[in-house]
Formats: sequence, structure tokens, C-alpha cells
Amino acid sequence: MQTSIALIYFSGTGHTAMLAEAVRRGAEVLVDVTEFRITGSHVIEGRFRHEAALELVDRAQGVVFGSPTYMGGPAAEFKAFADATSERWNGGHWKDKVAAGFTTGTCPNGDQSYTLTYFTVLAAQHGMLWCNLDIPGGEDAAGRNRLGTQVGLASQAADGKVAADDLLTATYLGRRVATLVKRFNGVAP
Repeated sequence: MQTSIALIYFSGTGHTAMLAEAVRRGAEVLVDVTEFRITGSHVIEGRFRHEAALELVDRAQGVVFGSPTYMGGPAAEFKAFADATSERWNGGHWKDKVAAGFTTGTCPNGDQSYTLTYFTVLAAQHGMLWCNLDIPGGEDAAGRNRLGTQVGLASQAADGKVAADDLLTATYLGRRVATLVKRFNGVAP
């Protein structure tokens, strides 16, 4: 059985895109990864308009959501994507898919956990299975999960750079999601 993950994210400054690339690297050693970067041009009159992006998630066994945290939540472009998933919700199309998420902000605690919580609620609305980050914050010898957020990857981008430890954590998250996707779909990781 071919297993795959859809990587759906918005990146305003490129920091979230760096994390997405690291998630991809971690996952693609085990499963196929199809990436879709949401842009402002996909939002027309306030509504997300790109059916192919929604179809990526339809076909995948897992999905990883990503958005920077703006004013305590996901970017408007990501929120427009999420709102457009309601037709999938009506039909139960994304039920039992593995889901995870990542975000970045300027401050070490810029309310990134609210963006991650938003992703968990979106996944719950669809009946998805949430994949947390199983690394104890601040106690990992490799420096992963340095901000200590268990629900997903919270990152801090300072001075225009994403911390190397956060990129390492993103790679780990991608591999963790891929492992669970394979396990839940009867394929040995």
C-alpha cells in the first residue's frame, strides 16, 4: 500500500516554509509527501479557492498543517483554507487521517500554542487522529522541542532565522507522523 502525507501550510516571511521543508525531509524517508503552500492568491473575496489542495488531503493518509502565528492564531490565508474544508467535513472525507501541526512566531512564547490548538480543533472537527510531539521540552539531549510545546511544533524565528533546534524538531515531527501513518495503515514503518 502506498502511503502519503499532505503538507499544507502558509508562510508569509519564509520561516514557516523552512519548517515545512524540514517536516518534508523527515517524512519522505518513509512515505510520499505532497506539499502545498497556500498563498494570498488562493484567497478570492475572502474564500480559499484551490480545489486541488483539498484533493491532496483527500488522497493522503495523513496531513501536517503549518502557519505562522499572527496575533495569537493562524494566518488569515490558512484560516481561509480551513474554512474551505467544510464540504469535506460534511462528507466525513478526512476521518481517521493522522494530523499534526507546526507554527512559528517572533517571541519564545508568542501564543504559538493557540495556533497549534486551532489545528487540533480543525483535525477534531474532521475526525482525524492528532499526532503530538512526544519529546519532553527542554530535556532532549539533541535540543529538540526547546520551547516545550507538546501539542505540536512551536518555533521561534529571531533575527530572520529559524533556530537549528527547531528545524531538527520539525524533521522529527515529519518522521513521527510518517511512522504513525504507516502503522495505522497496516504498513510496517
